[in-house]
Formats: sequence, C-alpha cells, structure tokens
Amino acid sequence: MDSIANSRVAIILVNWNGLDFTVACLHSLRNLNFPNFGVILVDNASDNQEGAILQKQFPEIELVQSQSNLGFAGGNNLGIRRALEQGFSHVMLLNNDTVVVSDFLDEMFTVFEKYPSVGVVQPLIYWMKYRNQIWSAGGKWNDWLGRAITRLELKKTKTTKTSFQKLDWATGCCMLISREAILEAGLLNEQYFAYFEDVEWSLRFREKGFEIALAPQAIIYHEAGASSKKSHSEGTLSPRVFYYHVRNQFFLIRTAVSLIYKPFAFGYHLIRFGFWAAYFAVRGRFKKLKSVAKGIWDGFTLPVQSPEKWL
Repeated sequence: MDSIANSRVAIILVNWNGLDFTVACLHSLRNLNFPNFGVILVDNASDNQEGAILQKQFPEIELVQSQSNLGFAGGNNLGIRRALEQGFSHVMLLNNDTVVVSDFLDEMFTVFEKYPSVGVVQPLIYWMKYRNQIWSAGGKWNDWLGRAITRLELKKTKTTKTSFQKLDWATGCCMLISREAILEAGLLNEQYFAYFEDVEWSLRFREKGFEIALAPQAIIYHEAGASSKKSHSEGTLSPRVFYYHVRNQFFLIRTAVSLIYKPFAFGYHLIRFGFWAAYFAVRGRFKKLKSVAKGIWDGFTLPVQSPEKWL
C-alpha cells in the first residue's frame, strides 16, 4: 500500500515554447501541501533559452535540457528516466498549461492508499477558462471502434455527479503513476511523438494488472492545446497535428484492438478521416488534406515500434 509519508513524487513538466503557461503552472506547484515532491522540467529545445529562464526564476526545479524537440512522449521519457534514476516512488506527468489546487496531490494519494491494485491515478480536470466545465474525468475504451472516449467532457459540475471511478485510460495531461507500474509496463512509446501515447500507455498498464482510477476530489485546471494552437496559413492547428492524430490512431488499432474487432475499428476511422479529408478539400486546406492522407498511409504501413523499458 502506498502512503504519503513514505512516498516521493517527481512531477514532470515538458516545456516547448510555452514560457508563460509554464511559469503559471510552477507558481501553482509552489503552493502544494504534499510533503515530499520534486519538479523535473524538461525543456524540449524551446526558442530563446526558455529552460534557462525558468530555472533562474524557479531555482527549486531540476532542468533537463533536450537538444531537439522529442515530442510529448520523448520529452516526458527524459524526465521519467531521471526520476527513476533518483529513486522517486511515483512519477506524475503534468501538462505545463495547467494550474493545480493545493491539495490535489494529497487527494490523488488517498486513492493509492485505499486501493492497492491501482497503479495510475488521474485528477478531475476542468477547463481553465470555464472553470465549472469538466475537460476530462478520465477515459473509456471502445474495443469495437478502437475509440478512446473522454468521460464527462464539457459537463458542468452543478449537474454532474463525480465519484471514484475505475478507468480504462488516463490522460497524459495529468497522471500519477507508481514506480512499480512503470517498471512493469515500460516507458511511453516515443514513436507516437504526440497524441494517443497516453491511451496506449494506459492500456499497457492494465495489461500488466495495474488498475487506473479517477480521484474526483483532486482538481486541476487546463488550458488545453496550448502547444498546438498557433497561427498557421490553414487555421489554428498545424497540418502536423492532424498527421500524428491520424497515424497514431491506426497504430493504436493495430496494437491494442482485438483481432475480431479490427475490421470495425479500421472501417469506422477510415470513414471518419474521409470526412476530414473531404472537408479540407472543400475549404482548400490542402496541406491538412495531405497530412491526413499521409497519416492514413503511414498508420497502415510503418512498423510499430515497441516501447522501451527503463532497465
């Protein structure tokens, strides 16, 4: 059984050209009640030496400077490896575009203390701008469609009852993982780079016998998509975002969906992405159209790499 008194948590933030968001997140972490934690900041080759700026402003953090942008998966793996090397009992992935409530980590640990079979815990995540609306209460997995579904998305707390729940997957926006679970399941799959790597990781945890749970009294607020929402010639989201979304969806179906359900899952998403392609064609967004087509092709043809183990 995990107890607060005997636990050390490494909170991993990945920064990529998100200085203002990361500053706000680090300020909120300074108010935590939890007795024993450290912050490992991975700077994913940001412009303007943001990692050094953040370390100077927050000397309590440990900076891991990447020489290239390794994506969400690779950047977090740098932090996870450092945390495991230093003997932390738990690792938390936390998006840099979040702010946390001071007792959220304590509330997450109550789930570990009550349920020894749990290896991963997610808090209740609200939108930053609409603080009475839920962004994520964890996820369900539909094997028939190969679809990851976010629970209670956009629901308002005044009309929604939240309670302890077992989950199929936890969002990488914020997930607290035991050391034992990581050692058994391995690290994030870096081939994914970004999108669906948290779903794939969660399903691996469950395959190894670790349950995933929601801690409904643990609260954080999330900007959502801060690193991917930038001005581009074809809209807010870059064509690269659509490429990874499409490609990784098919990677996930190939590795996680039962053989009997694969035809349904592939068919469902081919129709779905076909509508995307048609929309981009009509709107003249040909870079995004090309990205969807390449994502489908690569998702079917590229060999899916196995995730690394720490040891």
